[in-house]
Amino acid sequence: MNINFSEQELAFQQEVQTFFREKLPESVQAHIDNGLSFSAEVTVAYQKALYNKGWAGINWPVEHGGTGWTPTQKYIFQTESAKAKAPRQIPFGYSMVAPIIYTFGNEEQKQRFLPDILASNTWWCQGYSEPNAGSDLAGLKTRAVRDGDHYIVNGTKTWTTLGHHADWIFCLVRTSDEGSKQKGISFLLIDMTSPGVSVKPIITLDGRREVNEVAFQDVKVPVENLVGEEGRGWTYAKVLLTHERTNIAGVAVSKQRLSALYDLLNQPPAGCPDLKNNSVFMSRVVQVEMELKALEFTDLRVLSSVSTGTAPGPESSILKIKGTEIQQALDELYVEIAGIYALPFVPEQYDEAGYEPRIEPFFAPNAAPHYYNNRKVTIYGGSNEIQKNIIAKQVLGL
Repeated sequence: MNINFSEQELAFQQEVQTFFREKLPESVQAHIDNGLSFSAEVTVAYQKALYNKGWAGINWPVEHGGTGWTPTQKYIFQTESAKAKAPRQIPFGYSMVAPIIYTFGNEEQKQRFLPDILASNTWWCQGYSEPNAGSDLAGLKTRAVRDGDHYIVNGTKTWTTLGHHADWIFCLVRTSDEGSKQKGISFLLIDMTSPGVSVKPIITLDGRREVNEVAFQDVKVPVENLVGEEGRGWTYAKVLLTHERTNIAGVAVSKQRLSALYDLLNQPPAGCPDLKNNSVFMSRVVQVEMELKALEFTDLRVLSSVSTGTAPGPESSILKIKGTEIQQALDELYVEIAGIYALPFVPEQYDEAGYEPRIEPFFAPNAAPHYYNNRKVTIYGGSNEIQKNIIAKQVLGL
């Protein structure tokens, strides 16, 4: 693998850097400058700026409005985005449901849904997990019964990330009890404003509303919102999950966090412990750095395969496992660097209520909330234990 950038790639890198330096909406830049959490409105403003630049559909086929970027260009964009601390593109539309629609959907569905996803005119969420069907997703109970030109949907989805902002939800629903559990599942697109849809908040360990419980009570869904064939939803779901797991790896963001960690070690903020000469701590930092470099090359290989138009393979499980383990290892290191300043639990200061003076040092108050929230990353998208089973079966042939 040639990791040296060509002249054209260096020019593209300069273009990306210029975009993040000069072309971000003022609301986005203000949040970056003040270290605030990105609201739904600010995130959409950022995504629309990417759309206006022609950079929204990073992995989409060109015929549907995608960038047509090479794996190296995608790598450059992700790296520069992380360096700029820009919002992440909300993946549920761009990198999860859109690939299912443009791969398995009919022409009417492509024309109806893809343009609005690309332009960030609609916000999507994911309806997979249920109160009694998480890692055993095939055990889902949400049912869709055909009634003329509609399905009548009843059931409950849980851990629905950002569902309180969503206009649409893509759901796995049970349409048949015949055969194996997997064969009776279908992939359905549901308007969140439909009568009978309700959304209840679930407050996570960091004190914020990120996930939700979504209930369906006699919700009427037009049959034309079925993607692909009835009973083939499990096949589509597996393709979607490979895209999700690749996204979860978060290599570029982890690289940025590691770089910032070294800055803190070289110049410890007042009151924080000086750990640069602590051999035990530094050995952990170096171990994370080595694992992250190895993961980066694996990520590049997966990007290369995706550029051919195929879905990520079982390698996405490797990315998911190691990427999330590295994220959690970095969280632990940040908490230790923050020392006693990690103790105040004030997540509100990272919200949009205002630019209030911070508890110093700047990074420390968010160290603990970030650590608590990221306990989830080794669970969602298919727990890491499940990913190890996938690797054993599909990669090692065990």
